[in-house]
Amino acid sequence: MSADVVSLQSRRSQPSLAPMLALTAPGMNSVNAVILDRMQSEIPLIPALAGHLISGGGKRMRPMLLVAAAQLCGYQGTRHHKLAAAVEFLHTATLLHDDVVDGSDMRRGKAAANIVFGNAATVLVGDFLFTRAFELMVEDGSLRILKIFSQASSIIAEGEVDQLTAQRRIETSEEHYLQIIGSKTAALFAAATRMAAVVAEKSEAEELALEAFGRNLGIAFQLVDDAIDYDSDAAESGKDKGDDFREGKMTLPVILAYARGSAEERKFWEEAIAGFRTEPEDLAHAVMLINRHGCVEATRDRARHYAHRAIDAIAGFPAGEARSAMAEAVEFAVARRY
Repeated sequence: MSADVVSLQSRRSQPSLAPMLALTAPGMNSVNAVILDRMQSEIPLIPALAGHLISGGGKRMRPMLLVAAAQLCGYQGTRHHKLAAAVEFLHTATLLHDDVVDGSDMRRGKAAANIVFGNAATVLVGDFLFTRAFELMVEDGSLRILKIFSQASSIIAEGEVDQLTAQRRIETSEEHYLQIIGSKTAALFAAATRMAAVVAEKSEAEELALEAFGRNLGIAFQLVDDAIDYDSDAAESGKDKGDDFREGKMTLPVILAYARGSAEERKFWEEAIAGFRTEPEDLAHAVMLINRHGCVEATRDRARHYAHRAIDAIAGFPAGEARSAMAEAVEFAVARRY
């Protein structure tokens, strides 16, 4: 593989997901058909609750990346359609469980499933989607694919527990935070893109390159999500502004604001993260402090660093529509405001 580097600066100033959507449209139609078929059940609550989230307007970035990566590898088969559906089922299961754990009110601009259907049903349907994902993986028949997917599932669960134990702990470091998001978010991105190389029977070097692409994109994606919580409103992001603040999550904007703050500011953060400053005026003060110290932009800068690494990881693949669309999707992910 050659070592030419694709630069973020070399591309247009307003990145779009449109090239990725166009590239993957035929494959995603097949993936969506699998999703629709496999979310069905004789228990009416299951497709009703699953459909509430699955049809809720998500970008389906993870299965889309698997489809795009398969095209980048020149794969002509259809195995990856079921694998992409499995990836989306696992992701959806984690979202359902997250909303229960976090007590979320909104998801993708509408009432979260736990608000509509209750916590118990939401957890159990999440379990159903999790098992559906593994059924699809087993049907593929590749132990290597199953190993990648099962390892990612384990890492994601560890990351979620790690995040829970770090909640309301002001001493959480940037290193620990990056470890958490590398597990809970980036692991599934990395597994999705690596599996494309496996089904295409590419070399180990190409597998690792696509895994690095997915991992770095996943970290960048989560960094931007965490910046948006202090830099957007619910109309844009589809969730309540300040969710992370009220839940006492130590995300990078807070970690940086605490590190850069005065003694008085640090006292505020200690009280807020401990759960004693959660009123709207406290959130407004938190946003002011984060803006004062440039922490949202610093978080976005970190995201752009990982975006560069993601784009560089696929520089050795043949130039063309697939590589270009994947690179622009990375740019879109870090430039988005929602």
